[in-house]
Amino acid sequence: MACSVLFDDIKACSPVLIDILVGIPSLPSTIFLTLTLSCIPIQSASRATKMSASTSHSGKFSLVTAPCRICFRAAKWLPVLFIVTVVVWSYYAYVIQLNILTVESIIEKCLCLVVYHVLLFLFLWAYWQTVFTDIGTVPKQFRLPPSELDRYESAETEEVRKDVLERFIQRHNLPVYNRTMTGDIRYCERCVQVKPDRCHHCSVCGVCVLKLDHHCPWVNNCVAFTNYKFFVLFLGYALVYCLFIAATTLQYFIKFWKNELHVPGKFHILFVFFVSIMFAISLVSLFGYHVFLVFKNRSTLESFRAPIFRVNHTWLQDKDGFSLGAFNNFVEVFGEDRRLWFLPLPTSLGDGVTYPQRCVDEDTDDLLNPRQRWPEDDDTEMSFTAYTNTHTQALEEVVVQPNHTNPV
Repeated sequence: MACSVLFDDIKACSPVLIDILVGIPSLPSTIFLTLTLSCIPIQSASRATKMSASTSHSGKFSLVTAPCRICFRAAKWLPVLFIVTVVVWSYYAYVIQLNILTVESIIEKCLCLVVYHVLLFLFLWAYWQTVFTDIGTVPKQFRLPPSELDRYESAETEEVRKDVLERFIQRHNLPVYNRTMTGDIRYCERCVQVKPDRCHHCSVCGVCVLKLDHHCPWVNNCVAFTNYKFFVLFLGYALVYCLFIAATTLQYFIKFWKNELHVPGKFHILFVFFVSIMFAISLVSLFGYHVFLVFKNRSTLESFRAPIFRVNHTWLQDKDGFSLGAFNNFVEVFGEDRRLWFLPLPTSLGDGVTYPQRCVDEDTDDLLNPRQRWPEDDDTEMSFTAYTNTHTQALEEVVVQPNHTNPV
């Protein structure tokens, strides 16, 4: 295929030369290519050369990288396997060695086992949802069609490219308000599409992810719009799980320290106490940080690199650009049904594409003019109702790949 494309490019540039060279039966192919490539324009030659090189090496490259890809995919599950192993061992140490073989009080034993299994169920449920919830895809309206893509890639200057993207989002009425530091539309060269607000390209998954927070190796998945609630609940329940184990094994650790604990599984009890304390210390800061982000309506990426909005006819960074107030920010992630707030069920509002903006006075288009304001308490219910109604008329629902297991 590459050779046919190359021959067409050469023939289009110099048909007379082709006829002459083809008439020489003993001319080697390498000399033929050398003589004819000099007559092709630089763009066509580079395209033909790249296609020829990719064709010649694709088979060898795929054979070499196929085992590497399999190994890489398997290696990404190692952190998940580690967490599962620790949980299974903690179950054996706490349930079998502590409660069944060590605790003598029936009431204490039953109470600890009931609370423990409830926390374990919620913790594993939230973890499962975080790991196996699909991150979704950007709606197809944001992808450049072939005609627009050709104009964009063939543009000679950045101004022309910027104009192509501006016309594209205006023609399709895309809800894109964030820009780069230079005021350009955020465009992904790899995915060949305009990035919706709060969307970023994940180098590990290889795709653009809606409201990307970060890629977490401990769940082998992106933490983003579709599973952010599950991730926060996973951190919270993991913290409570560790604190509960530490609190209920403390007295037996003291007995061990005084050399008063004489049971076969005393070292399991000792280690489960230290492991729970160690994980609790790690989780308390991480969970607290993400609770802070929820109430501020920020992602981890936005806390380090604030989104850019149009302010007084210039583009400026604003970390609170998507904030609706603490309560509304919480509801955006956990939903409106209070009964489902702390259950790992999909209740987050919105579609991951459109987000409400700040209140703007009718007589100005400036975003942070002194006369502009945040929604007051009296406006909270009305503004948030309008927000939810806006999301019911979303551009397009997040497309979930049916056969997707985890991003690669």
